[in-house]
Amino acid sequence: MKTLLITGAAGRIGTFLRPELKGKYRLRLSDIAPIRDLQPGETFMKADLGNLKDMLRVTKGVDAVVHLGGNSGEADFERILQANIVGFHNTLEAARRNGVKRFLVATSNHAVGFYRCDQKIDHRVYPKPDSRYGVSKVFNEALASLYANRYGMEIFCMRIGNVNSAPIDRRRLAIWISGRDMAQLVTVGVEHPDIRFEIVYGISDNKRAWFDNSNARRLGYRPQDRSEAFAKAILQRSPPPGNAPADIFQGGGHCMAEGGTRSALASTVPAGKTPAKTSKRPARKAPAKKTPARKSSRSATDKRRA
Repeated sequence: MKTLLITGAAGRIGTFLRPELKGKYRLRLSDIAPIRDLQPGETFMKADLGNLKDMLRVTKGVDAVVHLGGNSGEADFERILQANIVGFHNTLEAARRNGVKRFLVATSNHAVGFYRCDQKIDHRVYPKPDSRYGVSKVFNEALASLYANRYGMEIFCMRIGNVNSAPIDRRRLAIWISGRDMAQLVTVGVEHPDIRFEIVYGISDNKRAWFDNSNARRLGYRPQDRSEAFAKAILQRSPPPGNAPADIFQGGGHCMAEGGTRSALASTVPAGKTPAKTSKRPARKAPAKKTPARKSSRSATDKRRA
């Protein structure tokens, strides 16, 4: 039985994956936060992504790494830099030094979040990150590509939508992925014999998806769940899309985020036009709102992979 290292295992995605992967793999769980509800077949090793020695220790002797660790939403650049860029480099480099070839990257739909909701995109599109968080995921994909081509590592990048038991709103009807479909995608990434460098989307079989996930299907992914089963109830309680950036672009609220807060980009924008030029004047208007904005930035990091 293979041993998988799951970094960031205390977070939302790790919590959904653990019961689904139980019995298929030995799971080495790692996080800066403790995990106390260990199940048979699971072990825990505390580690800080920012510490290369920690990552060398936890990656030693595993068959594959499933890298979920890092800051899970928009934040100031320094926080993104340490958690998502330095931390990702440390984990990838530690795996390389320890001879771990198979490496699964939890990248994000936010790497391409500034594509419009009326566009369908595949894994070959040019990156259009919607936030500093999205930029960090573009960096992760680029560094992973280097390690695949220079060092022969086997890299499986998953642009994850939103992992949950059910989609919660209109946007998630396009990007939702169930726990069991997420586990199946991870299994494809671990077991497929011919991975060198691949990008796939982490979504279920969603009728309203913005992503052409044919590359995942080519590799054997067959999602079992569909967001459409929840569509009627969601659409009955959801207002129709407006003309704010969150409604126009696939990245949703990340397209309006400034360190985890709503920005002046939320002002009205004519459909079909980019909102960038409308943001300057209103953005200077609200210095008094800076204090509450900083408070909300803490909660933004709890919105796992949305």
